[in-house]
Amino acid sequence: MPSAMQPDDPGAEQPFLSHLVELRDRMIRMSIAVGLVVLLVFPFANDLYSYVAAPLLAQLPAGNTMIATQVASPFLTPFKLALVGAVFLSMPYLLYQLWAFVAPGLYQHEKRLAVPLLISSILLFYVGMAFAYFVVFPLVFAFMAGTTPAGVEMMTDISSYLDFVLTLFFAFGLAFEIPIATILLVAIGAVTPDVLASKRPYVVVGVFVVGMLLTPPDVISQTLLALPMWLLFELGVFFSRILLRQREKEGRGPGPDSGGALTTPSVSTSKPGATSGPAAGGAGQSVAAGSSEGWHPLSEDEMEAELDLIDVAEGESRDQDAPVAAPAAGGSVNSIEEKIRRANRLRELDNEFAARQVLYEVLEEGDADQRRVARNILLQLDQG
Repeated sequence: MPSAMQPDDPGAEQPFLSHLVELRDRMIRMSIAVGLVVLLVFPFANDLYSYVAAPLLAQLPAGNTMIATQVASPFLTPFKLALVGAVFLSMPYLLYQLWAFVAPGLYQHEKRLAVPLLISSILLFYVGMAFAYFVVFPLVFAFMAGTTPAGVEMMTDISSYLDFVLTLFFAFGLAFEIPIATILLVAIGAVTPDVLASKRPYVVVGVFVVGMLLTPPDVISQTLLALPMWLLFELGVFFSRILLRQREKEGRGPGPDSGGALTTPSVSTSKPGATSGPAAGGAGQSVAAGSSEGWHPLSEDEMEAELDLIDVAEGESRDQDAPVAAPAAGGSVNSIEEKIRRANRLRELDNEFAARQVLYEVLEEGDADQRRVARNILLQLDQG
């Protein structure tokens, strides 16, 4: 009896248990990496805390210092900073382990998009933290020290200060990921750059609300978080337009000029006596709807209509031995084999996007052999 998993077959699917084992192994590696970095950082924990506290100490009045109100704070607070710092320093390796776990399930064109996004997301997170430390902290602490009421000594607890700065580090690091989130939303077809640009007034209000919730109750820190978030949103819209323009050149997706509409080759049916049937109407409506409302994946009815038009235009005949019956009311084809034949026909006609749609249906509905054939065709499309 053949085994359920053949190691020499790259298209074979691993059982669910093997995925859990691999995930466990990678989480163990991540934990070991963080533990090793903690051991390296902990001897310098007090120096690291002094460096993090420098923006506040520079703004304290003469003679004022930070205090520890709990017995274990002088030890636990630097240790907590060393642990969090180890996670931040290990972030590239941690994300690499997550990427190595997910990458085998991605197609080649998805990997080409994911790798630069992964690298840029790490860099943007570090840039956000640096922006908070070098720009935001001096201004915020100067504002706090300048507004201290008369008769009140500003002496901040070291544990409360650490919680405060870690919150700001995380808030600014996450805010600087806005371009990545914007590009991903456009890449998966959830929105288009034109739709995002039309929502700009709501985005401006939203970033100030987020800045108010994530920063201390002062106008300076709120503005210093809101303005970069807005500029990063505009940067994400700009790069998403470049992404769609590149996809249009490759013929793999919607183009920017059409507002995200599906760029499907037009098919002319000018046969004498031909009438406009439901298939033609459905195809025209799908393209028209895409150009006015933004791109959306073809439904089964719309895809069947497009395939019927291509069959008529090219004059291709059906298999004489096994004629294919008309599609059912739901618009689905009779068999998975027919879908594979249609995908090959679409690939020969350079309609790569529609061919991928059909192959994705085969991956969901077919058996192991049919899915293997579909994956091979998708791999050929990626390499072609």
